[in-house]
Amino acid sequence: MELRPGYKHTDVGLIPNDWDVSTVGAEFAVQLGKMLDSERNFGVNKPYLGNKSVQWDRIDISDIQMIPMSQSDLNKFRLQAGDLLVCEGGEVGRAAIWDAQIEECYYQKALHRLRPLRGFEPKLMVAILQLWARRGMLANFVTQTSIAHLPKEKFVEVPIPRPSAGEQRAIATALSDVDALIAGLEKLIAKKRDLKQAAMQQLLTGQTRLPGFSGEWEVKRLGDTAILKARIGWQGLTTAEYLDSGDFYLVTGTEFDRGYINWKSCHFVDESRYKQDKHIQLKLHDVLVTKDGTIGKVALISDLPAPATLNSGVFVIRPVEEAFHPEFFYYLLCSNIFVEFLNQLSAGSTINHLYQKDFVGFTYRTPPTLEEQTAIATVLSDMDAELAALEARLAKTRALKQGMMQELLTGRTRLV
Repeated sequence: MELRPGYKHTDVGLIPNDWDVSTVGAEFAVQLGKMLDSERNFGVNKPYLGNKSVQWDRIDISDIQMIPMSQSDLNKFRLQAGDLLVCEGGEVGRAAIWDAQIEECYYQKALHRLRPLRGFEPKLMVAILQLWARRGMLANFVTQTSIAHLPKEKFVEVPIPRPSAGEQRAIATALSDVDALIAGLEKLIAKKRDLKQAAMQQLLTGQTRLPGFSGEWEVKRLGDTAILKARIGWQGLTTAEYLDSGDFYLVTGTEFDRGYINWKSCHFVDESRYKQDKHIQLKLHDVLVTKDGTIGKVALISDLPAPATLNSGVFVIRPVEEAFHPEFFYYLLCSNIFVEFLNQLSAGSTINHLYQKDFVGFTYRTPPTLEEQTAIATVLSDMDAELAALEARLAKTRALKQGMMQELLTGRTRLV
């Protein structure tokens, strides 16, 4: 790598001349958490964090567990606001800062707790670990058995760049500002999803009618109002026939992505397999439902970049003589109405196949006119479009943060 003026080669790569290289152990007091041992643990039950609770830059306390703690455990393993927690096993290095979501909490042995010894910014350390994990720089410090581990004696040796205290604060502030933007977008998206779910509940059941529409809703049976098709058994494809490129897409169900098809993840088949059954050659506005594996996943063919066909694990559903509006029916299948139907089929047991003889018995209600069905589908589609725009903005903001980390944590861009 060419040496830029004002920079130097180090164990952590190219960094500015005025930065130092330190180690985790030189900057932080590192303490592994409480060993979980039902036979040896005694004392007062207390909440604790496990490995799964610590995600990148956030801590999830939704599934917090309890463990008996002795008095010495309480003194040793109690978390303080600002403590940095790092995964010792699994996805080693995954880290987040404890911000005291609950007043009293402890942590178990699958986590390291880091507390600064001389003022190193914990927020900066989280970002460094994320960059190091992405670059594979932690691999040299991991012990690998059945599960990867980052033992304390190795972790304390991990090298890290050490900007000045002022620059550390500036970098941490910049990254925190982007994190706040990401958190705001995530919160807005969650709110919009809740609003969409409420709208579906109201509009797809007739509890709320759009202006200008009236009349009794009609009860219909799927077998009387739709044609269901799938690749029949003897036409089944083997994985050897899945092509990485070609002119004819193959939809198997694994490409369903939030109710639509992610064409970039599709395999392809040859022309003879595409032409083998015209009934499963996909068309715009087709509604698809998985019938094997994870049954009941739903997708709408909203775009069709090239000819496409189905594998045997997916139904295609088309209305008979405009019995329903396809997009309206798609949203119906995305709602709790269809979930409840599947639950009734399973009757408490696990089912791994949705048989056509059962599916045709699905009963549902529709507005009396296609115009009202279309209007409902349009409202929900607009909400989907708004969500998609927000999710695209969130993805760009996350990518921006990754780019900022690359620039700021290597000193390519300086804030002071």
